[in-house]
Amino acid sequence: MENQAFFKRDGGGYVANPVSRGPWNPQSLHGRVIIGLLAFELEQRHGNPDFVPARLTVDMYRLPDFSPIEIATRVVRDGNRIKVIDAEFLSGGVSVARATSQFLRRSQRPEGNVWTRPTWDAPPPEQVDDPPPRQNGLGGMWAMKPISGGVGSAGPRRTWMSEVREMVEGTPLTPFQRVALCADFASPFANAGDQGLSYINSDATLYIHREPVGEWIGLEVCDHGATDGVAVGECWLYDTQGPIGSATVAALAQQRRMQLPPADASKA
Repeated sequence: MENQAFFKRDGGGYVANPVSRGPWNPQSLHGRVIIGLLAFELEQRHGNPDFVPARLTVDMYRLPDFSPIEIATRVVRDGNRIKVIDAEFLSGGVSVARATSQFLRRSQRPEGNVWTRPTWDAPPPEQVDDPPPRQNGLGGMWAMKPISGGVGSAGPRRTWMSEVREMVEGTPLTPFQRVALCADFASPFANAGDQGLSYINSDATLYIHREPVGEWIGLEVCDHGATDGVAVGECWLYDTQGPIGSATVAALAQQRRMQLPPADASKA
């Protein structure tokens, strides 16, 4: 990838590049890169081709600035069929986020049929037009191809999303890192309304039963609920071959609303 990576190595830690900047505070990092770097370290240190990274939960309890970053991991369980690994994101020596993950061993699918929802009928990415430049990926953090609706629009919302940057300079993105980066988008996609985005997510949980194939991840909003300033949003996740899992977020009401570009009515 020719675009600047989100992070570069600095000894045993990392330094964030300017493109990692978040939308809520110009001096803080975007939630997606926090999730992405935790996924990167978990996979680099503890990944195994015989295991699926089936769950990743990231709690984000402080907005980190651009101070030097360290990631510490801890093995909770290193079993034959299940591995549970925790990780902590430290910015300037201060804990700002933590992750817990499950890696589950691959095996044969049991006999029999289990009901599942029909897969979506979305056109493949190559048949979807690119959006106007100002609607594409927060200044170039990612690429999007909206299918129906848009962030903050009424009605169903579906989109394709693709990563355009490496997580860490000089290290190609893996399928797990791609889908982990997308997980944070469940918050604006599911929780934004016609007045903009008024919720900031405090976590993200990614579930996948297989890793995605190809560079495009499909997101489809399946739920939003909110009471007393606390929201939960959820998206189903796909690749070009079908369903792969889901992403769910919890979020807090934010007094400073994030204004969003208008949804492309031609996609509604």
